Amino acid sequence: MNEYVADFADFLLNTKQYSQNTVTAYDTDIADFLNFFTRFNSTPATINDIKDADTLVFRSWLSDRAKRNLSAKSTARALSSLRSFYKYLAKHKNIPNDAIGLISSPKIPRKLSKAIETTDISDMHDAIRVIDSQEPWIAARDWALVVLIFGCGLRISEALNIKNQDIINHPESLHIVGKGNKERIIPVLPAVYTALDKYIKIRPCGNDINDCVFRSVRGLPMSPRMAEKVIENLRHYLQLPDYVTPHALRHTFATALLAGGADLRSIQELLGHSSLSTTQLYTKINMTDIMDVYKHAHPMADE
Repeated sequence: MNEYVADFADFLLNTKQYSQNTVTAYDTDIADFLNFFTRFNSTPATINDIKDADTLVFRSWLSDRAKRNLSAKSTARALSSLRSFYKYLAKHKNIPNDAIGLISSPKIPRKLSKAIETTDISDMHDAIRVIDSQEPWIAARDWALVVLIFGCGLRISEALNIKNQDIINHPESLHIVGKGNKERIIPVLPAVYTALDKYIKIRPCGNDINDCVFRSVRGLPMSPRMAEKVIENLRHYLQLPDYVTPHALRHTFATALLAGGADLRSIQELLGHSSLSTTQLYTKINMTDIMDVYKHAHPMADE
């Protein structure tokens, strides 16, 4: 049995080019299963045992890990490692096993970001003016970025990918392409354009129609790390909690809408957790209704 595990480790290291630490993690997970199998079957596992392992064996292993108080996240990773091992055996050693594919990964509890107090977001405006007092266009840029992320619930990458041509003539909504090329339509409130216009009017570069709106001091497109640094500086200056991040701004957007009466499906659509076409198929959401909810529920709607 050891030779098959060693061959798999060599495959990961030299063919897949995984790091040694990653290969070690795979080895540890597979060893955990093999050790359990030895206890479960009262004999060390042979390659034939591994080939013939059924769902009872796999589910008993997962149950054993739970009894050992191993986290769901750790067990999900271990099961993924074991699946990869079985996939390798089937493809490279002609040793298939169909049962492993019937096993579901344990659900991993997701921790939601905490919402930022809206008063703290307001305080960010004055803080930015102090932090960037030597460069008014940088101050205007940073505030426009905060308002855009909070006002539209965008991810950093989505905000930074917006081009000048996307906001010409202040369209009522933006077409956003998010993770996995998932598309959605985001309504834009006047307060967002007010902040963007002040920035665009005084920025010294990036005025071509195809340029990204947000620019660095050197005139290059602003990077995600730069955007994260903006919020970090604000957090330190205002002595805000560690959870105040760009993603928390996006979470605050959703929390504010929910508190304002928006329904979960509309918020799901605005956040882009599923593609526009797919969401409309099973929710039959009307974009006009979403925009109406957005304009009435968002705390910036009256600004």
